[in-house]
Amino acid sequence: MWADVDARQDFLNFSEVADLVVDVVGSPTMRPVSVGVFGTWGTGKSTLLNLIDTGLSTEDRKGQFIVVRFDAWLYQGFDDARAALMEVIATTLLKAAKDDKGLVVKARSLLGRVNKMRAFGLAAEAVALAHGVPTMGWLSKGFDAVDNLISGEGDAEDIEAAQEAGKKAKERGKGLLEPEKKRTPPKEIAAFHREFEEVLRGIGKTLVVFVDNLDRCLPPQTIHTLEALRLFLFMDHTAFVVAADEDMVRHSVSTFFNDPGDRHVTDYLDKLIQVPVRVPAIGVQEIRAYLFLLFASADPDVPPEQLEALRIRLEDNLRKAWAEEPISTEDALALLGQASADLARGFGIADRMAPMLVNSDKVRGNPRIVKRMLNVVRMRAKIAERRKMPVDEALVAKLALFERCTDAASVTYLYREINASPDGKPEVLAKLAQHLDDERAFEGDCPKEWKPRAAFVREWLALDPPLAGINLRPLVYLSRETMPLRSLKGGLSEAATEGLRVLLGTTKMASPSAIAAANAIPEAERTAVMKAMIERFRSHGDWLQPPAGIHGALILAKVAAEAGADLAAFTRRANSKKLPPWLGALIRDEPWYKAGEAS
Repeated sequence: MWADVDARQDFLNFSEVADLVVDVVGSPTMRPVSVGVFGTWGTGKSTLLNLIDTGLSTEDRKGQFIVVRFDAWLYQGFDDARAALMEVIATTLLKAAKDDKGLVVKARSLLGRVNKMRAFGLAAEAVALAHGVPTMGWLSKGFDAVDNLISGEGDAEDIEAAQEAGKKAKERGKGLLEPEKKRTPPKEIAAFHREFEEVLRGIGKTLVVFVDNLDRCLPPQTIHTLEALRLFLFMDHTAFVVAADEDMVRHSVSTFFNDPGDRHVTDYLDKLIQVPVRVPAIGVQEIRAYLFLLFASADPDVPPEQLEALRIRLEDNLRKAWAEEPISTEDALALLGQASADLARGFGIADRMAPMLVNSDKVRGNPRIVKRMLNVVRMRAKIAERRKMPVDEALVAKLALFERCTDAASVTYLYREINASPDGKPEVLAKLAQHLDDERAFEGDCPKEWKPRAAFVREWLALDPPLAGINLRPLVYLSRETMPLRSLKGGLSEAATEGLRVLLGTTKMASPSAIAAANAIPEAERTAVMKAMIERFRSHGDWLQPPAGIHGALILAKVAAEAGADLAAFTRRANSKKLPPWLGALIRDEPWYKAGEAS
């Protein structure tokens, strides 16, 4: 099994890109600089940040940088993003200045000034609201005024508004501000800039701030974090490396500024991100090498030095892909010495699966999806081994590949045919296997459920090991956590099955047909239907986006409290750290969800 965490080893040939970013950040002529590391969910942005971090701490660069890691999502809902980022940086500078008493005094003053600005900012409004004191919009006016003053666009009216907001913030948030000589907001910010530069100059190092998970935040949190770069911290001897999904950030900018138009969104990002870098596109060779390394790293008999030798050889091969053939499976295994039969089998699976994992529109070579799918394969293989089931891991992987790369209708049809055949050997597979070399004949015999994906099914069936003539029921049993199998083996009535179908296709909470379908499900089967839907959601990777069918599940939860309890328990487990904003908005006030909190 493989942990779903950000890696510090380069399994995807990202080192070249990381080295380029290190060169930019390390060049005095480039600073101050902001670098954007752009990529979609699961493509390796955080891993790339780790590689950049490692590159900044090499022997020849040792002692030149102070690195700060800031997770924007961690502070969402708890703190003003600007103040949180400033505090994390000020705290780091205080630690770095510990050997210089004069600098320690300045660093402590810097940290105290952050607390003052926090009290003047969002935290003051939160305190007021918590005590039932309406803010009447005075604080928002204060924020706007301060932003105008910092950006050089303010006037006397802005100064007056900022001072008034500061006065009221102090009244509402007593205890947050330490007694000191009264300053106006612009003076506080100017003093922060001055002290920041003095501390950084005294330490004599370049500050590098990594901002991660920005694309997980709501638009205000995203914008405030970006504004912190411009408003507070964009000074000499600083560099920012921001990892995010560019499309999500563009959406936040568009939403926050009320749809200003594509050109203005682009201009905004261009001003904040000077050097855009994109996570390298991943092809078949990269995924093949990635799979090799995953299988090798999970084998306890592979010594670290042999794993590193394989990684270096694969990396070199990828960099010379324009001139060299891909390293063979045999040569890769040879680098590991006496490889086990299990490892050789894993490399064979990797060799066969890599092209389909890259070409599938459901995977597209996404490393995180690939790793999660391999974990499913390994888990099922372990279960089969413990129960002494005659199942080959290569067959498990082949079926898991079909589940991942097709849709529910395709998987449901396959399972139905396997279960309906007396020996677990569906005729459709044997029939189609005869036409693997004839595309037209294959499509002609392809069942209607598979026709939209006939090309994929044909390529999948051609993969070793062959499926025709093999009892596939044990594989279906191992796949029982998938939604289609639950529906088939759970004994749902026709009404419940139809309700499940309608709810899974629902895309909005106000759907009359979905509400009617939920009410039409027999009471005794509503919990079973919810469990089938939950099993479908388990394979959903990125909870920043709603999984297909979630609105139907929410409708069913309103209809049946017991089903709602199951959904509440699942959403808490699936989002153990924090509910994504879209989900929190939908369920926080629901009785079926709050009942779980109370218990």
